[in-house]
Amino acid sequence: MHKLVTHKQKTVQQHVCEICEKVFLSKSNLIKHVRIHTGEKPHKCDLCGASFPQLSALNVHLKRHTGDRRYKCDDCGKKFTLNSGLKAHMMIHTGEKPFKCDVCDKSFRQKVALKTHSYTHCDDKPFKCNVCDKSFSQIANLTAHKRTHTGEKPFECHVCNKSFNQLGNLQNHLRIHKKKKDFNCDVCNKKFRQKGHLKLHMSKYH
Repeated sequence: MHKLVTHKQKTVQQHVCEICEKVFLSKSNLIKHVRIHTGEKPHKCDLCGASFPQLSALNVHLKRHTGDRRYKCDDCGKKFTLNSGLKAHMMIHTGEKPFKCDVCDKSFRQKVALKTHSYTHCDDKPFKCNVCDKSFSQIANLTAHKRTHTGEKPFECHVCNKSFNQLGNLQNHLRIHKKKKDFNCDVCNKKFRQKGHLKLHMSKYH
């Protein structure tokens, strides 16, 4: 005689984003997703001060400092840490722009660029500045805007300590230092553009 076995249906817990109502199966994925709305970037590079929403993105960034760039462009010789970076770069040479806006037909090389562009068509701007009443579709843009009122400059140049209110402005500024090699190793006299690179060199070779 066979026993009748009843199986209880397993309940899958769902985690819902309170901002856009997107559903996730794990709480950790929800937390990562919410950072898109809040602009939070808790993972910071100790070498240059750049911040990232995810640890994996920071790890990819760190490879740029260590010089681990194994993927090379055959057209211009530029090297990349990831194959995906090389593929995205190759579109500059080919002119390929596979990501197309459904509203205005404008095309982009990267999906993230299309996503950023799509907000220009969005009428919903729920994030409002309490100082000047200007509204934004993303909280990250509101956060950046508020710095024009507060004078806050959280992005500091690790070379000369000059500060900026936006990461893009810091990145443009860093190009000034790019050709300079101001940090010398006292042991072998090798020169470096960044203090962090000198520290890395000292710990590795001396």
